[in-house]
Amino acid sequence: MLKVALLSKWHVHATDYANQLKGIEGVEIAAIWDEDKTRGAEWANDLGVDFEESLDALLARTDIDAVVVNTPTNMHTEVIIAAANAGKHIFTEKVLTLTVKEALEIKEAIENAKISFCISFPHRTFSHNLFAKQVVDEKLIGEVTLLRVRNAHNGAVANWLPPHFYDAEACGGGAMIDLGAHPMYLSRWLLGKPKNITSMFNSFTDRAVEDNAVSVIEFENKAIAIVETGFVTSDSPFALELYGTEGTLLIGGPENSTKLIAKNADHQSKKWIEPETMPKQLDMPILQWVKSINGGPDALFGIEDAVWLTELMEGAYTSYREKRQVTFK
Repeated sequence: MLKVALLSKWHVHATDYANQLKGIEGVEIAAIWDEDKTRGAEWANDLGVDFEESLDALLARTDIDAVVVNTPTNMHTEVIIAAANAGKHIFTEKVLTLTVKEALEIKEAIENAKISFCISFPHRTFSHNLFAKQVVDEKLIGEVTLLRVRNAHNGAVANWLPPHFYDAEACGGGAMIDLGAHPMYLSRWLLGKPKNITSMFNSFTDRAVEDNAVSVIEFENKAIAIVETGFVTSDSPFALELYGTEGTLLIGGPENSTKLIAKNADHQSKKWIEPETMPKQLDMPILQWVKSINGGPDALFGIEDAVWLTELMEGAYTSYREKRQVTFK
C-alpha cells in the first residue's frame, strides 16, 4: 500500500488530487499537513485521516511514502526540498517556484534524493494536444511559424476563485502564473527552447494581481507563441492554433473540434479535414506518478519540465514589471 500525505489545501486543485488518489487502487491517503491549521484539521477530519501540525513531524514518519504539495507557491521551495531530503516521492501543483534559482535548488535536491517527482501538466495528456505535438514533430504543416494558446475563465468577475488567489506574495502573480501555466508549458513542449519573451498584463477588476494577461514568446526556431489567459472572460473555450508554412491546425473553440488543413494531410488534397484517428489520451499526471513509484516508467512531466516552466514564468513577470523584452540565456 502506497501511503500519501497531502501538504496543504491552499490550491483549488487540492481536493481534485485527493479524489484522484482515492480512486487509485493500492493508494491510501494517510495524513494531512497544512500551513493553516484550522483548514488542515477540518480536511483531515473530512477524509478520516491524521492531521499533523508539524511538517517536520509528518516528514519524519516512516509510514509516509509520498507527498502531494499544494501549498502557496512561495512556500514550494522550502516544503519540496524538505520532502526530498526526507526521501518522500513528490507530486506538485504548478508552477514549481517563483525563480529559476529556487527551481534549480529543488532540482538538485530531487536528483540527490533519487525519488519519483512529477509536476501537474494535465494538458499534455489530452488527445488533441498530443495530436498537435504529432503535427509539429512530423512537420505536417511544414515549419511552424506561429502558435496561439488561449486558456481563460471568469473566476474573478464571477467571484468563485478564493480570495488568496489574489495574494501577490503567496502566488507570485495572478492569472498568468496560475491558469497561464498551461499555455506556457504547451508552448515550450511544442516549440522547443525559448529565445525571448514580452508581456502585457492588467487587472480588469482592480485586484492586487493581474487577471487579464498576454505573453508573446519567440523561440530559437523563429516560431512565435502567443499565450493568452485571464480570470475575466465568460464563455472562453480553450483554443490552440498552429500556423505553418504548409498548413494550419485549429483545436478547441466553441465546437471543441480538431481541424487540419495541410498539403501532406490528405493525399495532397488541400482541404480542411477532421482527423479520423487521434492519439490515445495518456494517464493523468498523478496516476503516472503513482505508477512510477511502483516501478513503472518515470512520469512524463519531471523536474526538467518544471524548471523550464519556471524559466518562462520568471521571464514573463520580469518583462511585465520592467516593461521590456526579456532574453533567455
